[in-house]
This record gives sequence, structure tokens and C-alpha cells, in this order.
Amino acid sequence: MSEEKRTVVIIGGGITGLTAAYYLQKAIKEQRLPLTCKLVEATHRLGGKVQTVIRDGYVIERGPDSFLARKTSAFRLVKEVGLEHEIVHNATGKSYILVNGQLYPIPGGAVMGIPTRIAPFLTTGLFSPVGKLRAALDFVLPPVKTNGDMPLGQFFRRRLGDEVVDNLIEPLLSGIYAGDIDEMSLMATFPQFFQLEQKYGSLVRGAKRTTLKEQKERKGAFQTLKTGLQSLVEEVEKRLEPGSVIKGTRVERITRAGSVYRLQLSTGETWEADSVIITVPHHIVPDMLADYPFFAPFRSVPLTSVATVALAFPEKAIRQDIDGTGFVVSRRSDYTMTACTWTHKKWPHTTPPGKALLRGYVGRPGDEDIVDQPDDEIVRIVLDDLNKVMKIDGHPEFAVISRWKRAMPQYTVGHRERLAAIKQHMAAELPGVFLAGSSYEGLGLPDCIDQGEKAVRDVLDYLRQGESNRSAEAVYSSAQ
Repeated sequence: MSEEKRTVVIIGGGITGLTAAYYLQKAIKEQRLPLTCKLVEATHRLGGKVQTVIRDGYVIERGPDSFLARKTSAFRLVKEVGLEHEIVHNATGKSYILVNGQLYPIPGGAVMGIPTRIAPFLTTGLFSPVGKLRAALDFVLPPVKTNGDMPLGQFFRRRLGDEVVDNLIEPLLSGIYAGDIDEMSLMATFPQFFQLEQKYGSLVRGAKRTTLKEQKERKGAFQTLKTGLQSLVEEVEKRLEPGSVIKGTRVERITRAGSVYRLQLSTGETWEADSVIITVPHHIVPDMLADYPFFAPFRSVPLTSVATVALAFPEKAIRQDIDGTGFVVSRRSDYTMTACTWTHKKWPHTTPPGKALLRGYVGRPGDEDIVDQPDDEIVRIVLDDLNKVMKIDGHPEFAVISRWKRAMPQYTVGHRERLAAIKQHMAAELPGVFLAGSSYEGLGLPDCIDQGEKAVRDVLDYLRQGESNRSAEAVYSSAQ
């Protein structure tokens, strides 16, 4: 790059934008690049949904509580900021499915609901004999023939039948995206299942061959930080260049002016940038880039509202406990909750001795009104649901309710194609502008961190390519 200093602006200070700012500033220092990096965040804090409450010895996550151990980018960022000594794995234990008012252990060997061991599947009470026979068709049905996308639910129903989907797969998979499995995109959420079917001719055979060794070797599928995930946000923020983060300020409009972009801020200021990384939710983008109608499809991508309800009790208040770490709820069940984690068992570090911490989840597509209810009403509803399967004396010592309104983007059928078309337009009409974040290519912490890292690579490639083009033009001009 030339010595002419260029500016990169990152819009949005969630975990994606924070990751991008950290790694870009690191590259600037290590490679001595003539770049300035700014991050602008509309709220007065960084981290987005990553928020931790420390209270009376409890560590309570308002948003995500962990990240997948096998996806290494989150651990890598943790190590970058010196927090690897705070890493803990989840305690393993039974997990359950709540169906028709009864808790059933998830059959042993099930991988995201796909059976890999026959005996637990045959002996579970989750399915009728007819449902089990229908699932066995997975061994003989030919792979689906498709060149495009399809609903996740349709794919699984074809292979394993309605009972297995409704009573096992749907509660497990839809909870990850807070979505409707019959509307969710197969290719944007779990394309690996399609690949297993195509390669092995059977989901069960494919899952068994590819995951059993991994299951045996893992200590626990998930990791978190003893100090809470917000400590990761705080440590990353400490390492950003002084003055490079602007909070409480929105980017209201982006326009292109030749080779630079003008950003109009809510403060009335206008910034210029040579490259922009946009990490805000998709529904904000069409107004921010109003001159470009190809962003219009983002307006129709649904968002779901959800809430988490953390309830702290004396351990003795749980009179009838369950041997396990939590449950998810089948849509066929008459419950408002979609899931519950016995946090004090799954993550023992979160709870003082002699205490219990339960974390309930509410809100799903078509049933989001609960999120708008007053705190007391939400607590009452969750306690009523819990007391149908447990026995809890009295009320919690305190509750922490976290509402995430219109916060969960729905990767509906055709998501990848829509995103690819938009990115193709961006490459042609908005070179140097890049999208990253939970609305686009993955919701989990590692997915967002991966996107932040990739956005940095894209920016540096773009700026270097632009420099090469300018150098070539200069050589050509001097030769004339």
C-alpha cells in the first residue's frame, strides 16, 4: 500500500464488528499499514447480545451462554486477549424433550436429533412403533434430487417421518435459530445434513460414520468463560486503539462519491471512508443504503422476538428435581416455554453453593406476545410451566429477564441465494463495502467471529487490489 492514509469504518459494535475492529487494528500494527480503523455503535455499549449479569455470586448470561468447542475462532479470540485460563467446558448430563407433558431423555447417540445408535431409538417412549418404522425408511429412501434449497422440515420429514421431526429434531434445531423448522432454509442452516444424505444415502448411516469418534473424544461440546462472556467483550475493547470507538451514534445514510463513501451520522457529522464493514441487522441496511434498491429483499426477511428468564432459588426450594441439565419443548406440548437449562448443573461455576439457577426461554414464530408481558407475568408463566415437570417451593430470590425484540433473523428458504445476489450487486456497485453478522452467514458466536475475520481479509484484499490498480495506471501513464 502507498503511504497515503486510508480509512475503514466498521458499523455496529456487536461481536462481529468488535472482532473486525480488533483484527484489523492488529493487522495495521503488525504490517504497518497506512490505515485508520473506526468503529461506530448506535448504543452506549459494545457486544450486542453478549451481556453478563454478575449478582450475589451468580454469573447470568442475558444472551448466548456458550460457544461450540469444535468451532475454533471463538477460542482463538479468547486466547488473543489472554482469557484462555477462564475457559470451562459444560458439565455433561441427561437432556430431555418435553412432549405431551412428559420428559423423555434424548436417545443416546442422537446427533442433532439424528439417531446413530439403534437400541436407544427403539426403546425410547418418544415415538410410537409406527413412528419408529417410518424412521427406518431412511435406510432405503433414495437421496433427494434438488439443485436448490428446500425447507429443513421437509427434508427431515421425508427421511425420518413426522413423529421423529416433531418430537425430537424440531425442538432441538428450531431452538438454535428461534425459528420454524418448516420455513427454515436447509442450505443456510444445516447443509451438512444434505451432504450426508447425498454421500451415504442415509442420514443415520452418515451421522454414525462421521460423528461417533468426535463424540467420544470431546469433554463437552460447549465452552464458556467463568467470568462471563461479557468479559471477552471488555478485554477486546480494552485492546482497541484509544479514540477509535464511537458509541451512542448511528450511521443514518451511506452514499458513494467516486472511490470513497460518505457516512452521515446521527450527530450531524459526515465521515469519509475508503472501505466499510456493515455488521448491523439486515433490516437496517435498506434505509442506510437507500440509493441501492437491490437491498429491498432484506425488508421481507423475518425477525423473531425471544426472551430469557433466569430464576435464582435456594437449592432446597427445588423439592422434586430432575437428573439432567435441561430440556427443550416439543411444539405439540401445551407450554409457553420453549426450553429450560438447569444452569447450576450445566455450568456449576455460575451458581453459589446451596443455590439453584434455572434459565427458561420464551418466544417463537407465531407466539411472540409473551415477550411483551410484564416481568411478573413472565415469571409466573415460566414457574407454572416448570411446576408441571418439577416441584418448586415459592418464588425465586430474584429474576433476570432479558428481552430480545426482533433480534433473531430467520434464514428462510432461499436465504443463501438472496444473500449471494445482493453481494454480487455490492461487488459491482459498492466495491469496498462488506456485510457481516448474525443476519447473514450464521448466528452463533463462532460464526459471527468468523465473519468478522473474513471481513477484515476482504477489506485488506480490496485496498491492496485498488493500490495495485492505481500503480498499474501510474506506470501506464508514465509510459505514454
